[in-house]
Amino acid sequence: MASQEQGNRTSLTEFILLGFGDLPGLQVPLFLLFLVIYLVTMAGNSLIIVLFVADQHLHTPMYFFLCNLSCLEICYSSTLLPRLLAGLLAGDWTISVTGCLTQYYFFCALAASECLLLSVMSYDRYLAICNPLHYTARMSSRSCLQLAGGSWIGGFLACSITTVPLSQLTFCGPNGINHFFCDLIPLVKLSCNHPLLMDTLAFSACLIFALVPFLLTLASYICIISTILRIRSSTGRQKAFSTCSSHLIVVSVYYGTILVAYMFPTTDSLSDFKKVLSVSYTVLTPLVNPLIYALRNREVQEALCKTCRELRVPRLCPIGLLR
Repeated sequence: MASQEQGNRTSLTEFILLGFGDLPGLQVPLFLLFLVIYLVTMAGNSLIIVLFVADQHLHTPMYFFLCNLSCLEICYSSTLLPRLLAGLLAGDWTISVTGCLTQYYFFCALAASECLLLSVMSYDRYLAICNPLHYTARMSSRSCLQLAGGSWIGGFLACSITTVPLSQLTFCGPNGINHFFCDLIPLVKLSCNHPLLMDTLAFSACLIFALVPFLLTLASYICIISTILRIRSSTGRQKAFSTCSSHLIVVSVYYGTILVAYMFPTTDSLSDFKKVLSVSYTVLTPLVNPLIYALRNREVQEALCKTCRELRVPRLCPIGLLR
């Protein structure tokens, strides 16, 4: 029996991604749609990084974390979308087992890092609004580097919890993954091993690196809202809300979709719904992030206008684009 399982495992060298394979008439429109999303995502997040580096006024903890988030979004999108675009363009949805596990590892690591970084950003807003007198001391350059570095390192280490056991599974076939990228739950379903351990690991990892950061973020915003409501000036309340509203939108969309996708049991009736949710946190969130921060944040707009003036391209100023 052991030799037979080993033979089955070595014979299975590739998977087939079935996520959009049943929509042959929409391959070209989907390719164009995802191509535009990918290009805008890369351009928007790259622009935030360039503005942070170029403008000294943005060298604050909040924009430092935003720059790290943009780096994460670039890596995050580049892990999934190029393979998706290649499949839509060429119609080849096959991916090697090694390539599939590699894609899952980087997707998982970057997703966990983003969850941790979003909670760090909420802590930054909590200190800025609720404890402004201690903000400078607690958010020193060293503390910011440690928090950002811990988010990156923690995410990559956390993903090893599921990736290492996943790589030890025996895949007996069939080899069709009911998704548009290599995700944990569809991969486990293709294994002939007992999936209870992997299900437990997946739930535990999601609990620690998604639910716990979400609860910490929620607690931070409860304190923030409570503090804002005590501000007597309506102008002061509006200014305080504007500093954290963008982050709250991103957090709500990202955590909400990822928790539903991984913490609820997957059934045949919910599998398609979860694929739609996965498009939200894998494709739309990296796109929306720079748009929300750039269009809703006056300091970013002013930095872009300043950079455009220095480059003598004033028509690219976002204020002009919004008219």
